[in-house]
Amino acid sequence: MDLGCNGRVALVTGASRGIGRGIAEALAAEGARVAVTSRSADAGAAVAAGLGGGGKAYVFDSDDLGAVDGLVRAVERDLGPVEIYVANTGGPPVAADPLSFTEEQWAAAHRTLILSPMKILERVLPSMRKRGWGRVVAVSSSAAIEPLPGLQLSNAHRPGLLAAFKHLARETAGDGVTFNAVLPGRILTDRIVGNSGSAEAAQEAARTEVPAGRLGTVEEIAAAAVFLASDRASYVTGQSLLVDGGLTRSW
Repeated sequence: MDLGCNGRVALVTGASRGIGRGIAEALAAEGARVAVTSRSADAGAAVAAGLGGGGKAYVFDSDDLGAVDGLVRAVERDLGPVEIYVANTGGPPVAADPLSFTEEQWAAAHRTLILSPMKILERVLPSMRKRGWGRVVAVSSSAAIEPLPGLQLSNAHRPGLLAAFKHLARETAGDGVTFNAVLPGRILTDRIVGNSGSAEAAQEAARTEVPAGRLGTVEEIAAAAVFLASDRASYVTGQSLLVDGGLTRSW
Protein backbone atom coordinates (compact mmCIF):
# COMPACT_ATOMS: atom_id res chain seq x y z
CA MET A 1 0.00 0.00 0.00
CA ASP A 2 1.30 3.44 -0.96
CA LEU A 3 0.84 5.61 2.12
CA GLY A 4 1.49 8.84 0.25
CA CYS A 5 4.43 9.91 2.42
CA ASN A 6 6.99 10.05 -0.39
CA GLY A 7 8.72 13.43 -0.45
CA ARG A 8 6.88 14.72 2.63
CA VAL A 9 8.91 16.64 5.20
CA ALA A 10 8.57 15.07 8.64
CA LEU A 11 9.84 16.32 11.99
CA VAL A 12 10.27 13.64 14.66
CA THR A 13 11.42 14.84 18.06
CA GLY A 14 13.22 12.60 20.55
CA ALA A 15 14.31 10.35 17.70
CA SER A 16 17.75 9.16 18.77
CA ARG A 17 16.45 5.85 20.14
CA GLY A 18 13.42 3.79 21.01
CA ILE A 19 10.01 4.65 19.63
CA GLY A 20 11.06 8.00 18.15
CA ARG A 21 13.86 6.37 16.21
CA GLY A 22 11.56 3.60 15.02
CA ILE A 23 9.04 6.10 13.70
CA ALA A 24 11.74 8.13 11.95
CA GLU A 25 13.04 4.99 10.26
CA ALA A 26 9.55 3.90 9.21
CA LEU A 27 8.77 7.32 7.74
CA ALA A 28 12.06 7.34 5.84
CA ALA A 29 11.24 3.88 4.48
CA GLU A 30 8.04 5.40 3.04
CA GLY A 31 10.09 8.06 1.27
CA ALA A 32 9.66 10.95 3.72
CA ARG A 33 12.47 13.43 4.29
CA VAL A 34 12.91 13.18 8.02
CA ALA A 35 14.30 15.75 10.45
CA VAL A 36 15.27 13.95 13.66
CA THR A 37 16.02 15.70 16.92
CA SER A 38 18.11 14.59 19.84
CA ARG A 39 19.83 16.24 22.78
CA SER A 40 23.02 14.56 21.57
CA ALA A 41 24.52 15.71 18.26
CA ASP A 42 26.32 12.40 17.80
CA ALA A 43 23.28 10.25 18.53
CA GLY A 44 21.09 12.29 16.20
CA ALA A 45 23.67 12.20 13.43
CA ALA A 46 23.94 8.41 13.71
CA VAL A 47 20.19 8.02 13.24
CA ALA A 48 20.07 10.49 10.34
CA ALA A 49 22.92 8.67 8.61
CA GLY A 50 20.88 5.49 8.65
CA LEU A 51 17.92 7.20 7.02
CA GLY A 52 19.71 7.82 3.74
CA GLY A 53 19.92 11.10 1.88
CA GLY A 54 16.56 12.31 3.15
CA GLY A 55 17.47 12.37 6.83
CA LYS A 56 18.97 15.26 8.77
CA ALA A 57 19.71 15.64 12.47
CA TYR A 58 19.18 18.63 14.74
CA VAL A 59 20.17 19.18 18.35
CA PHE A 60 17.06 19.97 20.38
CA ASP A 61 15.98 19.50 23.98
CA SER A 62 12.20 19.57 24.43
CA ASP A 63 12.75 21.16 27.83
CA ASP A 64 14.18 24.26 26.11
CA LEU A 65 11.15 26.15 24.82
CA GLY A 66 13.34 29.00 23.58
CA ALA A 67 14.98 26.66 21.06
CA VAL A 68 11.76 25.84 19.20
CA ASP A 69 11.85 28.73 16.75
CA GLY A 70 15.44 28.05 15.76
CA LEU A 71 14.71 24.35 15.25
CA VAL A 72 11.77 24.96 12.95
CA ARG A 73 13.61 27.63 10.97
CA ALA A 74 16.54 25.24 10.45
CA VAL A 75 14.29 22.42 9.26
CA GLU A 76 12.45 24.74 6.88
CA ARG A 77 15.75 26.01 5.51
CA ASP A 78 17.22 22.55 4.99
CA LEU A 79 14.24 20.40 4.03
CA GLY A 80 11.22 22.64 3.56
CA PRO A 81 8.01 23.33 5.50
CA VAL A 82 7.09 20.65 8.02
CA GLU A 83 4.19 18.55 6.74
CA ILE A 84 4.30 15.75 9.33
CA TYR A 85 5.05 16.46 12.97
CA VAL A 86 5.56 13.57 15.39
CA ALA A 87 5.56 14.86 18.95
CA ASN A 88 7.70 12.43 20.90
CA THR A 89 9.85 12.78 24.00
CA GLY A 90 11.35 10.58 26.66
CA GLY A 91 9.10 9.78 29.59
CA PRO A 92 9.33 11.74 32.85
CA PRO A 93 10.81 10.24 36.03
CA VAL A 94 9.21 7.22 37.67
CA ALA A 95 8.59 6.83 41.42
CA ALA A 96 6.48 4.53 43.56
CA ASP A 97 5.24 7.40 45.74
CA PRO A 98 3.02 9.69 43.62
CA LEU A 99 3.66 12.59 46.00
CA SER A 100 7.44 12.32 45.96
CA PHE A 101 8.12 14.38 42.83
CA THR A 102 9.69 17.80 43.22
CA GLU A 103 8.16 21.03 42.01
CA GLU A 104 10.83 21.22 39.29
CA GLN A 105 10.02 17.68 38.13
CA TRP A 106 6.36 18.65 37.81
CA ALA A 107 7.30 21.81 35.90
CA ALA A 108 9.70 19.92 33.61
CA ALA A 109 7.02 17.34 32.78
CA HIS A 110 4.64 20.15 31.89
CA ARG A 111 7.24 21.78 29.63
CA THR A 112 8.23 18.63 27.78
CA LEU A 113 4.87 16.87 27.51
CA ILE A 114 2.58 19.84 26.83
CA LEU A 115 4.30 23.18 26.28
CA SER A 116 6.99 21.96 23.87
CA PRO A 117 4.56 20.31 21.41
CA MET A 118 2.26 23.31 21.56
CA LYS A 119 5.13 25.72 20.87
CA ILE A 120 6.19 23.67 17.85
CA LEU A 121 2.60 23.62 16.62
CA GLU A 122 2.44 27.40 16.85
CA ARG A 123 5.23 27.43 14.26
CA VAL A 124 4.26 24.59 11.92
CA LEU A 125 0.46 24.47 12.00
CA PRO A 126 -0.25 27.73 10.13
CA SER A 127 1.69 26.58 7.06
CA MET A 128 0.02 23.15 7.16
CA ARG A 129 -3.39 24.81 7.10
CA LYS A 130 -2.37 27.19 4.35
CA ARG A 131 -1.15 24.33 2.14
CA GLY A 132 -4.22 22.21 2.89
CA TRP A 133 -2.34 19.17 4.18
CA GLY A 134 -0.74 18.24 7.48
CA ARG A 135 -0.37 15.38 9.91
CA VAL A 136 0.30 15.70 13.63
CA VAL A 137 0.86 12.57 15.70
CA ALA A 138 1.62 12.48 19.41
CA VAL A 139 3.45 9.55 20.95
CA SER A 140 1.61 9.40 24.26
CA SER A 141 1.07 6.48 26.65
CA SER A 142 -1.73 4.22 27.80
CA ALA A 143 -1.34 6.19 31.05
CA ALA A 144 -3.24 9.00 29.31
CA ILE A 145 -6.50 7.07 29.68
CA GLU A 146 -5.74 4.64 32.52
CA PRO A 147 -3.35 5.86 35.26
CA LEU A 148 -0.38 3.56 35.86
CA PRO A 149 1.50 2.95 39.13
CA GLY A 150 4.77 4.86 39.32
CA LEU A 151 3.94 7.10 36.37
CA GLN A 152 2.21 9.96 38.17
CA LEU A 153 3.80 12.67 36.01
CA SER A 154 2.58 10.91 32.86
CA ASN A 155 -0.81 10.20 34.43
CA ALA A 156 -1.29 13.90 35.14
CA HIS A 157 0.10 15.48 31.96
CA ARG A 158 -0.50 13.20 29.00
CA PRO A 159 -4.32 13.51 29.11
CA GLY A 160 -3.90 17.28 28.75
CA LEU A 161 -2.13 16.98 25.41
CA LEU A 162 -4.78 14.57 24.12
CA ALA A 163 -7.48 17.08 25.06
CA ALA A 164 -5.59 19.86 23.29
CA PHE A 165 -5.20 17.68 20.20
CA LYS A 166 -8.91 16.81 20.22
CA HIS A 167 -9.79 20.50 20.14
CA LEU A 168 -7.24 21.27 17.41
CA ALA A 169 -8.51 18.31 15.37
CA ARG A 170 -11.96 19.88 15.18
CA GLU A 171 -10.53 23.30 14.36
CA THR A 172 -8.33 22.08 11.50
CA ALA A 173 -10.15 19.12 9.94
CA GLY A 174 -11.60 21.31 7.22
CA ASP A 175 -8.10 22.47 6.29
CA GLY A 176 -6.80 18.98 5.56
CA VAL A 177 -4.85 18.69 8.82
CA THR A 178 -5.28 15.77 11.21
CA PHE A 179 -4.35 15.36 14.88
CA ASN A 180 -4.02 11.90 16.38
CA ALA A 181 -2.06 10.02 19.03
CA VAL A 182 -0.65 6.56 19.54
CA LEU A 183 -0.78 5.24 23.09
CA PRO A 184 1.87 2.58 23.64
CA GLY A 185 1.48 0.02 26.37
CA ARG A 186 4.46 -2.07 27.43
CA ILE A 187 6.96 -1.79 24.59
CA LEU A 188 10.44 -3.31 24.53
CA THR A 189 12.54 -0.15 24.92
CA ASP A 190 15.46 0.88 27.10
CA ARG A 191 13.03 2.63 29.45
CA ILE A 192 10.95 -0.46 30.27
CA VAL A 193 14.09 -2.58 30.54
CA GLY A 194 15.55 -0.07 32.99
CA ASN A 195 12.35 0.09 35.02
CA SER A 196 12.06 -3.72 35.12
CA GLY A 197 15.71 -4.48 35.80
CA SER A 198 16.24 -6.51 32.63
CA ALA A 199 14.62 -7.39 29.31
CA GLU A 200 13.99 -10.89 30.61
CA ALA A 201 12.16 -9.59 33.68
CA ALA A 202 10.05 -7.25 31.53
CA GLN A 203 9.12 -10.08 29.16
CA GLU A 204 8.32 -12.44 32.04
CA ALA A 205 5.95 -9.88 33.59
CA ALA A 206 4.31 -9.30 30.21
CA ARG A 207 3.66 -13.02 29.76
CA THR A 208 1.29 -12.99 32.72
CA GLU A 209 0.02 -9.39 32.77
CA VAL A 210 -0.48 -8.48 29.10
CA PRO A 211 -3.32 -10.33 27.34
CA ALA A 212 -1.16 -10.72 24.23
CA GLY A 213 1.40 -12.49 26.42
CA ARG A 214 4.40 -10.41 25.39
CA LEU A 215 5.88 -6.94 25.14
CA GLY A 216 5.12 -4.91 22.06
CA THR A 217 7.84 -3.88 19.63
CA VAL A 218 8.98 -0.48 18.47
CA GLU A 219 8.11 -1.52 14.92
CA GLU A 220 4.47 -2.12 15.92
CA ILE A 221 4.19 1.38 17.37
CA ALA A 222 5.94 2.88 14.34
CA ALA A 223 3.53 1.17 11.94
CA ALA A 224 0.54 2.69 13.72
CA ALA A 225 2.12 6.14 13.87
CA VAL A 226 3.13 6.14 10.20
CA PHE A 227 -0.38 5.15 9.13
CA LEU A 228 -1.82 8.07 11.11
CA ALA A 229 0.80 10.34 9.49
CA SER A 230 -0.10 9.16 6.00
CA ASP A 231 -2.34 10.30 3.20
CA ARG A 232 -4.43 7.17 3.71
CA ALA A 233 -5.54 8.34 7.17
CA SER A 234 -7.08 11.56 5.86
CA TYR A 235 -10.48 10.87 7.50
CA VAL A 236 -9.02 9.88 10.89
CA THR A 237 -8.59 12.80 13.28
CA GLY A 238 -8.97 13.51 16.98
CA GLN A 239 -8.31 9.86 17.81
CA SER A 240 -6.10 8.08 20.36
CA LEU A 241 -5.00 4.63 19.24
CA LEU A 242 -3.99 2.15 21.94
CA VAL A 243 -1.20 -0.21 20.91
CA ASP A 244 -0.91 -2.28 24.05
CA GLY A 245 -1.72 -5.93 23.39
CA GLY A 246 -5.08 -5.58 25.17
CA LEU A 247 -3.58 -4.43 28.49
CA THR A 248 -5.75 -1.35 29.03
CA ARG A 249 -9.14 -2.09 30.54
CA SER A 250 -10.68 1.34 29.94
CA TRP A 251 -12.76 2.10 26.87
